[in-house]
Amino acid sequence: MLTKKSILTTLLTLLFISFVFTGCNNENSIVDPDNSNNEQEVLKKIAEEDELIQSFEANYNEDEAMGFVFGKISTEIFPVKVGQRMRPLDFDFNATIEGDSAFGTITRTFEGMLFIIASYDSNASFFDTNLVLIQKPFTTTITRNVIFKRIGNSDNPMENWKLVAVSLPEGGTLTDNISIKSLTVYLENGDSIYVDSPNDYYLSREPGWRHLIPEFGHSKDVRVKVEIASVYQEPDFVTLTWGAWRDKFMGIRAKHRAKKKFELISEEFDGTFYNRVYEGKWKVNPFPGVRHAVINAYPRVVIYDDEAPVESNSWGMPYIVK
Repeated sequence: MLTKKSILTTLLTLLFISFVFTGCNNENSIVDPDNSNNEQEVLKKIAEEDELIQSFEANYNEDEAMGFVFGKISTEIFPVKVGQRMRPLDFDFNATIEGDSAFGTITRTFEGMLFIIASYDSNASFFDTNLVLIQKPFTTTITRNVIFKRIGNSDNPMENWKLVAVSLPEGGTLTDNISIKSLTVYLENGDSIYVDSPNDYYLSREPGWRHLIPEFGHSKDVRVKVEIASVYQEPDFVTLTWGAWRDKFMGIRAKHRAKKKFELISEEFDGTFYNRVYEGKWKVNPFPGVRHAVINAYPRVVIYDDEAPVESNSWGMPYIVK
């Protein structure tokens, strides 16, 4: 016969067991958001370590003033070298997971320094002894979108997702005075890539419904056309930087980084903006792998005036060297 004491003990025991199982169930209910956060971190890490995404920074950051001679124009300063050093401040990432796909946005803020090696003498050249170094600080924001595909259910979360497509990067100093309106890259087979909204234009690593990342043979010339809208009457300063990449073992390989100034082809004034077309080309380096060509557009006054603040707009084009 059960006593009151044994009945109370039994009830307390059952209550404890119920609490334990309820607690376990509650813990399980908390796991899902934790897993979601974990997957966000996994996707961010995959994007951060992706060599294609890293190759943009390797060419966006020129480290120093890079050499090419400019024409002599009667302005306040006469530049002979121009370059920018870009230091990344953060890597903001946000993704939406939908079934076996994930759609992410990368936002990178850079602290920049524009270097201009110039002379106040109209006969400026590389060999002048009176050259001055002008430094202009600025900040830029670059965005790009990425798409992932779930490829497994491993205990190692890094093995469960694959980055399958990237948009083109775009950004700058958030100015309305100058902007890149479109980019055309001419392919070896006679086709071309036309882009007028970089973050909406995706390039894929896998055959399918998206455009494949373009491939070029080493040492080939790639022709590029860009359209610029600028409020400034004088032609803009538009450059193309390419050739550097980030090696997972040796860091950024900058030895083969090159830079070229675009040539102005035409312009029309619409009452507000000067709409200009520029053309240029880059020579693909001989080392296979994924690369980026980076276009930087500045108003002319930024380069030829020693006090004008930096305004810029930048786009990137990923490609593969076969």
